[in-house]
Amino acid sequence: MVLSKLRFLSLFFLLSLASIYYIYPGIASVYSLQQQLTLLLLGIAIYFWTLSSLPIAASSFVIIGLILMFDVVEEPEEAFTGFISSALYFILVLSLISTALVTAGVDRVFAQIIMKFSRGGFRAILFGLPLLILWMPVFLPSAVARFRILEPIIEQLNIQFGFGPESLFRKYCMYLIGMFNQNSTMVVFTGGGFPILAAQLLKDFGNTEISWLGWFLRIAPPLWIAMLVISFSVWFYFKRQRDATVATYREVPKMNDEKFPPRFWWVIIPFGMMIISWIVLDQEQVPLVLAPLLLVGYYGMPINGLITNQTIRNYDWESFLLIGSSFSLGYVIEMNGTALVLAEQLMSFLPQGLGEFGNFIFIACVIFVLRFLFVVPSTSMIIIFPIIMNYARILDLSIIASAFLVIMIIGGVTVLPIHSPTTFLAFQKKALSFKEQIIVGSYSSFIILIIAITWAAFIW
Repeated sequence: MVLSKLRFLSLFFLLSLASIYYIYPGIASVYSLQQQLTLLLLGIAIYFWTLSSLPIAASSFVIIGLILMFDVVEEPEEAFTGFISSALYFILVLSLISTALVTAGVDRVFAQIIMKFSRGGFRAILFGLPLLILWMPVFLPSAVARFRILEPIIEQLNIQFGFGPESLFRKYCMYLIGMFNQNSTMVVFTGGGFPILAAQLLKDFGNTEISWLGWFLRIAPPLWIAMLVISFSVWFYFKRQRDATVATYREVPKMNDEKFPPRFWWVIIPFGMMIISWIVLDQEQVPLVLAPLLLVGYYGMPINGLITNQTIRNYDWESFLLIGSSFSLGYVIEMNGTALVLAEQLMSFLPQGLGEFGNFIFIACVIFVLRFLFVVPSTSMIIIFPIIMNYARILDLSIIASAFLVIMIIGGVTVLPIHSPTTFLAFQKKALSFKEQIIVGSYSSFIILIIAITWAAFIW
């Protein structure tokens, strides 16, 4: 019922945008025929990715076919540009590495950490879990994998503490492993598909290559400040809603400390070496994707057996096709000048004399509105990023500041359950009502928006 309402609102918004071009034909006249077809293609893509019941894989093939049919590229091979991007295969190999780490039992290490927190009572969990999630993207790239690891532990502890299904403890922890976990993904650009794509787009459309450490130092401080402020506020919001911390049984059964899984160090040390290589090596000389490619080979060796043919078959190839086709569409929007014209039209709405800070506020609002056209953060990033980069060049704004403004806002929007995979997974557990999802998601998105604008204007 909720999703049907969201689809109706999205369709209404798309139709409203389309009607503007008929009511004000002067708007469309500034686009060439090829650019108008590109806009039509963009509208069709948004429909497929948000409203259509057509399977994701099929819609991805249709988008590639429409790129060729509309003749918006000079050469047929350009329609497949998204599938030759190193970022796409970076996402693939990191997902395989995450699977290998879980297979090796690294998830049990995180479970032990949480269980040790639990010996201090549920308050120790409420304090320690956010801090753990802030660092987990460094060691486990997949946000969904982190959710899958943490969710059964939370459910188990909720029962052991004697809380019910509507408990404050369960509600807050589901928020942490849903929305909070998704936002933490941005702390390193190797933390998942979305930041990897963002780093690639910064290189392709912003002509700026950033190191692993450079990314971390820029985004970690504002992101962690925002997330800690949000987590405390959300806790007090839930606490005010109900006093559900009264438990019938608070003592957690004592657990023997488990030993590390077999060959644990043989698995984790090469992984740590990969991270160190990202920090210390010059990526212009040594591509970042090289280390994870070699690590996949090491994990796949018979002596390890962590990555098999079945592991490859079980990969989420639908998302692979979705990201590849959306990357191709983003390339088309940039290459044929559609992004530049859209950016110039955005300037017509910009009041005069705002100054740099006012321009960043305007850009932030535009990004926030456009974000609602897309379900998946990665696809919204691919489409929105080139438009904002052109806008920043027109206004002579900092490319780095504008890029990270886009990254933080798109990655930070969790207003609706469908705005990220882990948010949707947490919502499906029915720990949060739809009203609570909207309130908490809107508040957290607003705080990230404000801090991102501040950092873009004064620090980045």
